[in-house]
Amino acid sequence: MSSSSSAKAPSSSSAKRKLAARVDTSPLPSSVVGASSSSTTSSSKPTPLSSADVVSSSSSSSTGSTNISPPRTPPVISSEVGSTVDPKNTDSGIDAGVMTAQGEAKRQRSSSFSRRQPEGAGVSVGSGGARRDNVGAPCPAVPIMSDEERLEAMKGACKTILNCIGEDPNREGLFKTPKRWAEALLFLTKGYTQTVEDVTNDAVFEEGMGAAEDMVVVRDIDIHSLCEHHMVPFTGKVHVGYIPKKKVLGISKIARIAEVFSRRLQVQERLTREIAGSIMQAIDPLGVAVVVECSHMCMVMRGVQKVGSNTVTSSVLGCFQTDSKTRAEFFSIVNGNAYTRR
Repeated sequence: MSSSSSAKAPSSSSAKRKLAARVDTSPLPSSVVGASSSSTTSSSKPTPLSSADVVSSSSSSSTGSTNISPPRTPPVISSEVGSTVDPKNTDSGIDAGVMTAQGEAKRQRSSSFSRRQPEGAGVSVGSGGARRDNVGAPCPAVPIMSDEERLEAMKGACKTILNCIGEDPNREGLFKTPKRWAEALLFLTKGYTQTVEDVTNDAVFEEGMGAAEDMVVVRDIDIHSLCEHHMVPFTGKVHVGYIPKKKVLGISKIARIAEVFSRRLQVQERLTREIAGSIMQAIDPLGVAVVVECSHMCMVMRGVQKVGSNTVTSSVLGCFQTDSKTRAEFFSIVNGNAYTRR
């Protein structure tokens, strides 16, 4: 009896050693390997488990599951917009809370920066920097800044630009350039602080129906504007004609209206329409016609560099649009040709 039991002992211990060796050398499941590697690379600092993570881990171990989840990294609070940002966020999965915060930030930004109004609306900025349209209604999404705050912000931006192009903003020739540049740009865009009502100054006069057959044309009005695509100048002339219904506009006010809209960031096509639309709104004539001829520095100083090229745009409203003879008379006067009405 004792000999048989001693004979069985070596075989039992040998079986245990073989079983241990097989368990030690068996590879881990891929889910466990992936989870452990992601937990070690996602954050350089260990993060304590939350109560939810502990419950999840204990429930998984009790059910025998091998899918081990790494501890969650706490979200980071963005100081810029006050939103919650997950540092492990990827394009494939964005937390709903982050999307909500981003949407709120977008709404905040939209209330701090201006959006252009529809053509012909005549948008401007009143006292205190509040932008208003021609009828005095506040326009949305405009930063409210004092003149001093606006000037200081622009000076800082100019210094940044000088540094970016490799210049020293503190050298003698450039030391006062940021202030000069800011003041010049505010002057070149002063149309944002004006409305058509401001510049016409009640210079609208009743003339009755007897003036309905008389065309009023003001030619060769100099304009200087900034292309909104490159913020470089385009300059040229404006020709304006209208046929009164009951009211006439002071002749100098036509030039002032052209100045209001040209002293903004513009494209020539919209500038032409805005001048025509504002005159139509101001005196309700039978028709308005506007021609703008300009040379654009964005295609002279850069790009295709075509010196001597001019761009001509026109906008015709009312009887100028419906009556070809009236339209032909206007273009004949603009071109300096004699025209006999038949």
